[in-house]
Amino acid sequence: MFRQLLSARGFVPRALFSEGVRKFPFWNTGSNGSARQRNADGFSGKTGSTLLRSFTIGNAQTGYVMADENKIGRPWSDEELDAIVADYFSMLSEELAGRPYVKSRHSAALMAEIGRTHRSVEFKHQNISAVMDDLGMPWICGYIPKRNYQNAIFDAIDRYLSRHPDVLLPAARHPSIQTPSDIFISTPTLEPPGERIPERLRRLVRKFDPVERDHHNRSLGKAGEEFVFDLERRNLTERSRPDLARKVRWVALQDGDRAGYDVLSFNLEGRERLLEVKTTNGSARTPFFLTRNESALAVERPADWRIYRVHLFATQPRISTIAPPLKDAVHLSPEIWRASFRPRNNPEDLQ
Repeated sequence: MFRQLLSARGFVPRALFSEGVRKFPFWNTGSNGSARQRNADGFSGKTGSTLLRSFTIGNAQTGYVMADENKIGRPWSDEELDAIVADYFSMLSEELAGRPYVKSRHSAALMAEIGRTHRSVEFKHQNISAVMDDLGMPWICGYIPKRNYQNAIFDAIDRYLSRHPDVLLPAARHPSIQTPSDIFISTPTLEPPGERIPERLRRLVRKFDPVERDHHNRSLGKAGEEFVFDLERRNLTERSRPDLARKVRWVALQDGDRAGYDVLSFNLEGRERLLEVKTTNGSARTPFFLTRNESALAVERPADWRIYRVHLFATQPRISTIAPPLKDAVHLSPEIWRASFRPRNNPEDLQ
């Protein structure tokens, strides 16, 4: 999206300056450390109401990008938000593809285009990460989610996702099996109800529902199940139970997905472990669907049945384990009702 900020001499290419920032001069340090001014498109060199912001990229010279003083403390415009959201997804696509990129170059180019300070740009990146987390999507490593939202960011992300729906479903990957001790993490704590969610964020999550998206993404679900199947076999083999590793079964693939679990594994003593795999590219807190069969089996065999919540699958897969009773681990709410003209034998099924 943005051209590389620094040329070989450390200057911003002229083409990088849009009409909105052409009035800002660019500064470059000389070899003796003194600063000299380089004008953009023949500007006279008067700084006006601007701030000089410095940055360093790798071993390149330290340069300066001007920030518009009049924008400090003022809400971002739609054009500015569209620019930073598009740049965020540009970086994310590189990260998901495993291609190297430099965050500071993207940030500096964005600062030069829109005239915002480095602090403001970095904080907005973290706001976008927070929305991505709420949408059950991967977010850029290093931009830890911050939820001090400006409401307009929801609309900007809505506009981008509506124009680029393909980014909602990144290609299912088949990550290499890591050391099991690195993969399993603690289960998220159960938060009390009543958290206030901005209405515009609520509408955005409804529109791009992560639960529906993960549920209907068959390739993601299958890739997650295969990941767990391979992990269980490797774990048993490395712990001197290759005999049990050979008995591990991918039940959902071999017998269908109506058993109430996806993978049959074993503990070191040979007791069965019934693993229901729920996979998402989002964080461990991303909600998920639970079927009637799964819920019933959790009640019927609580000592053996577990949910493996596979998350961050597109970047660095991790697993948190959820054990019955489910009401103590997650908030359960009905999403769909069965309608009939004859009474059911078990009215409590609707509860």
